[in-house]
Amino acid sequence: MTDQVKEQIQEYIDYLLENSDAEHPMWNKELVRWGKQNKWNYIDGCMITALLSLYEITGEERYYTFAKDFVDYFVQPDGTIRTYDMEEYNLDNINTASNLFFLYDKSGEEKYRLALDNVRKQLDGMPRTKEGSFWHKAIYPNQVWLDGLYMAEPFYMKYETRFRKMEKCQDVIHQFKNVEKYMKDPKTGLYYHGYDESREMYWADPVTGCSPNFWLRALGWFSLALVETSQATDETLYYEKRYLQKLFEELVDALKPFQDESGMFYQVVNRSDAKGNYLETSGTALIAYAILKAVRLGYLAPRYREMGEKAFNGIVEKYLSKNEDGTLKLSGICLVAGLGGKAHRDGSLEYYFSEPVVENEAKGVAPFLLAYTEMLRI
Repeated sequence: MTDQVKEQIQEYIDYLLENSDAEHPMWNKELVRWGKQNKWNYIDGCMITALLSLYEITGEERYYTFAKDFVDYFVQPDGTIRTYDMEEYNLDNINTASNLFFLYDKSGEEKYRLALDNVRKQLDGMPRTKEGSFWHKAIYPNQVWLDGLYMAEPFYMKYETRFRKMEKCQDVIHQFKNVEKYMKDPKTGLYYHGYDESREMYWADPVTGCSPNFWLRALGWFSLALVETSQATDETLYYEKRYLQKLFEELVDALKPFQDESGMFYQVVNRSDAKGNYLETSGTALIAYAILKAVRLGYLAPRYREMGEKAFNGIVEKYLSKNEDGTLKLSGICLVAGLGGKAHRDGSLEYYFSEPVVENEAKGVAPFLLAYTEMLRI
């Protein structure tokens, strides 16, 4: 990574922060498009994670101050969280709370510990499949999505390890084993985006229960779930920790044949030949970050670093550019993709290619900045 690229990215970070606050985050394009009031959500949570990581490596107080002020807009003195509704039973809402561990440790403010406790209670009531996996959301009965493993499991493992003497840690591992059992494709080694235990959803294969395709960002979320849950797992759970690392290494090996010569990956990973497919930023950045972090932590051999660096550099080369007014932008980001719902999201190639592709959206920007922090560490 050259000094010029570092300067570009620094300029880009400054631009994002100068034009954002907790009520008006410019990086939350769903919010901007639909004109809604901001609420506790994983999109902002990922950006705050990136800023805290930047603070950790650079020591620049402004990153910490921005992150703390942003979170403090939501977290009240008694630990309640503005706009957070536990009874939505939505795994996405767990993710943002992972930042509370850092804020609690640094500030010592009890409200963060109380907020952690409040969010943890949601997991006690989460509906589950018969096999014991959390539903992705209450509105998606019997369904497990790869996204949800990142949204909930690193938080769950960290909380149990720090505050409950590892009481439910085996539950975390069990949920990963369910994903391996039901969502891993034996031919490619990749994982399907979603799984419906009931086989009743129109997108679910009647035999396997899986959705039809391998969506890149879902694989990125799952990659990071494996790395960060492993990081949160105590060393006394030796075999469980290595199980997660082994699963990740196998996934990286499965992804490697599908890495484009540019370093990036396609929106539907294994179908570069399909009309309408494109090199996508957010999933590529998540995989780059997960690989680089895993190498640093010793979960992957050093030889894998090249794959992560190539992915990061590919994004910089293809999608980090300037607007006519001179401001920087990060493009090539799938705005949103899911399964089911009112829009009849069927998991087909046509569906994944039809979702809007946007710029400066946190689902791409945050993983990109997290990968950048790993590049700085190198």
